[in-house]
Amino acid sequence: MSAPAPPRSESLRDAYGQTLVELGASDPEMVVFDADLSGSTRTVLFGKKYPERFFNVGVMEPTMMTMAAGLALSGRTVFASTFAVFAAGQAYNQVRQSICYNRANVKIVATHGGLTVGGDGGTHQMVEDIGLMRGLPRMTVVVPADAPTTRTATRVLHDTRGPAYLRLPRENLPVVTDGEFRLGRAPELAAGSDLTIAAVGVMVARALEVARRLGEGGISVRVLDLASVKPFDEPAILRAARETGAILVLEEHSVLTGVGALVASVTAEQYPVPVRRVGVADLFGESGEPWALLDRYGLSVERIGDEAWELLKLRGKVQ
Repeated sequence: MSAPAPPRSESLRDAYGQTLVELGASDPEMVVFDADLSGSTRTVLFGKKYPERFFNVGVMEPTMMTMAAGLALSGRTVFASTFAVFAAGQAYNQVRQSICYNRANVKIVATHGGLTVGGDGGTHQMVEDIGLMRGLPRMTVVVPADAPTTRTATRVLHDTRGPAYLRLPRENLPVVTDGEFRLGRAPELAAGSDLTIAAVGVMVARALEVARRLGEGGISVRVLDLASVKPFDEPAILRAARETGAILVLEEHSVLTGVGALVASVTAEQYPVPVRRVGVADLFGESGEPWALLDRYGLSVERIGDEAWELLKLRGKVQ
């Protein structure tokens, strides 16, 4: 039997930019900010269509967040974009004080998150942002796995009042979902009873690949897409714990503060089962080819498969 054809890949940044243009047509009060990176974040598409509602503030990310909060508190729906390292790092205090503290209706869409920034190196490979943003009161956090989910999530966040953080990668990703997205829900992309793999962002496609390979050997693997990081689907995690007995969490983020730590805390408090985390260790990244960096930092399909096998051993499913 031949291997299945690989899914097509699409740009999540393009999906975001195109959706902004569509939203701009139906919401004349919506405005968009960028910090001199609109070509990369794709907000340039909105700027070309609606120049009177687009503000490029230059290389001043903290100022951008403060201005975005001001317009939001004046009644506008605001999208503000830059790279993740600047949105969550450079402007953290302004996000905390101006946006979250004031419940400002600002949607921060941070592109170029994680190791797959590639050649930009460790200074730009933000692997702490999900933890930083999840820890802020009143902040919604979303990490889509593909372009269809990005389109839907952008619309959902537009229609949901309050602060939000949407994290996108630089690289194109395989289309692995039907685009359905609801805050607080973790879609089940594959059914299974022997093991659960819960993944976020770029790691969802790898989760599905490992599930496929294990399935060829008769192992039944459930795959959950944790795109809605906050609010988080605790019932889906607890159901997976009860029904599959072990959970493997995959993330392109520090294991210290990411979704793996969240899953582990939820299960430890309410239904303890073995949980293993595959993510970035307590390290900075380095320059390199994006997908090779994932492998180098322990996020390869082979490593995931090994961790899954160890959990299956713990459950007595394999020898």
